[in-house]
Amino acid sequence: QVQLVESGGGLVQAGGSLRLSCAASGRTFSNYAVGWFRQAPGKEREFVAGIWWSGGRTFYVDSVKGRFTIFRDFAKNTVHLQMNSLKPEDTAVYFCAADSVTTVQAMGDMRAYAYWGQGTQVTVSS
Repeated sequence: QVQLVESGGGLVQAGGSLRLSCAASGRTFSNYAVGWFRQAPGKEREFVAGIWWSGGRTFYVDSVKGRFTIFRDFAKNTVHLQMNSLKPEDTAVYFCAADSVTTVQAMGDMRAYAYWGQGTQVTVSS
């Protein structure tokens, strides 16, 4: 079992930055891919970014490319999502998820992940 805990959310003005963290406990998730998803009020949960188990390949939804960066800290069993140039449309609850995802197609599919955190709120004011 892997337990995931997100942190780092908050309120920020448009153009600002936040760094979200996803810390794993219970067992190491160094062999798992990790994805960040978000869900805005009244909308479906969507994929934002993902990172391969090795950390060697990353994936982003088009709307965050060039602004968000996902990276792993293997020593701390943590995955971070650095969010720069935030926009009001980035406002959502952000979730991290982990599992032994093995295909690029599955990386952005919520159904591919068995382990989820509780979410952290990100609010971007205009």
